Amino acid sequence: MSLSFLITTLKPAMRLDKFICKSTDIMRAEAITLVREGQVRVDGKVFKNEATQVHENNCVTIDELILTPRPSSYIMLHKPQDTICSNVDEGYPSIFRYIDVDQVFDLHVVGRLDVDTTGLVLVTDDGRWTYNITHPKKQCEKVYRVGLRDPISAEAALKLEQGVQLQGVPCLTLPAKLAVVSEKEVLLTITEGRFHQVKRMFRAVGNRVVALHRQQIGGVELDIEIGQWRHLTADEVASFTD
Repeated sequence: MSLSFLITTLKPAMRLDKFICKSTDIMRAEAITLVREGQVRVDGKVFKNEATQVHENNCVTIDELILTPRPSSYIMLHKPQDTICSNVDEGYPSIFRYIDVDQVFDLHVVGRLDVDTTGLVLVTDDGRWTYNITHPKKQCEKVYRVGLRDPISAEAALKLEQGVQLQGVPCLTLPAKLAVVSEKEVLLTITEGRFHQVKRMFRAVGNRVVALHRQQIGGVELDIEIGQWRHLTADEVASFTD
């Protein structure tokens, strides 16, 4: 399956202002202004609400110029330590410093990592694809290599596999998978994405995370050096589609 065929057949809905930005070099604020001034038509009709949902098979025009959106981007990045999953620098450098693509401001991170966590980050401009990875009902597996302060006990491993109580959360975490690498290092597979979840899970069993690295999301495994990035293959993209 080719990536172009995949993107064409999906035809996801998107906001009108985003459609304009994805089809031109126009920034979001200017796109909103054009919409509200009535300069944008969808299938020949003027729509003045920038949140109007349009598809790639709608005919969107500005001054009779037909807009054609660029193909969506799907990127893997090996996040270095002491970087943040933000589009701009905020105390630490943004991971987007490492990605050299056009229209980088349109991209967003699919499942953030903490500043001190390394490993696999997925980046895209496709909101539906992001939903398929991050929404709880999808139960997409994420695999973390976890370095621990103390040796992992059999009792703690069993609790993690069955579900633990996080501070301030009324329900248990969903059952996890745990593989022991060494007495102070494990592979943990979870399907949730709660705030600081891995660190909080080990805190709940009386241990502490001293190193954290995400090495897999779904069927996509990290296979590039730290600080490097690459486009996902068509098969990797398709693995997260309905």
